[in-house]
Amino acid sequence: MKDTALIVIDVQNGIDEAAHWGGNRNNPNAEENIVLLLQAWQEKALPIVIVQHCSVSPTSPFRPGYRGNDLKDIVKPFVSENIYRKSTANAFIGTRLQQTLEAQGIKELVITGFVTNNSVEATARMAGEMGFKTTVVSDATAAFDKMAIDGTKYTSHQVHTLSLSNLQGEYASIRTTADVLTSLTI
Repeated sequence: MKDTALIVIDVQNGIDEAAHWGGNRNNPNAEENIVLLLQAWQEKALPIVIVQHCSVSPTSPFRPGYRGNDLKDIVKPFVSENIYRKSTANAFIGTRLQQTLEAQGIKELVITGFVTNNSVEATARMAGEMGFKTTVVSDATAAFDKMAIDGTKYTSHQVHTLSLSNLQGEYASIRTTADVLTSLTI
């Protein structure tokens, strides 16, 4: 397990501005599950990577200088030198994340955070393409309602499920927090 890093994506105050993201967030307990994963990784002295989105959009809740850009309090105790600031959905673009993981001998990634169909999916796809054995934690990620280009409204549950389905098998495995925690004790 020493070669398995926990990647925590965009767990920032701005995620609570639900209307910006589409409203009706699923997985209201995602933060609680993220904390369980962070604590387990810390107890086992496994690598934790915190990713913070610093948006270039002047209306984004994740724009620097705005309170929404701040990491949520639940993540702050776990911040170390392994914090990566990005301005795109993909945590590998414009950061040294890949180089750091490879230098540390990391082979597996467990990804959690927000938003499932945006930064989580983009990062997981890239991780899979790069050859990392990747897991996305289904109940420690969340999505929002989404309006399709044809005007159809998809619920957060549908968006979340479809995003995870896009990843399953080809880019990542999809597991629950309980499954991941169980595998840490084996």
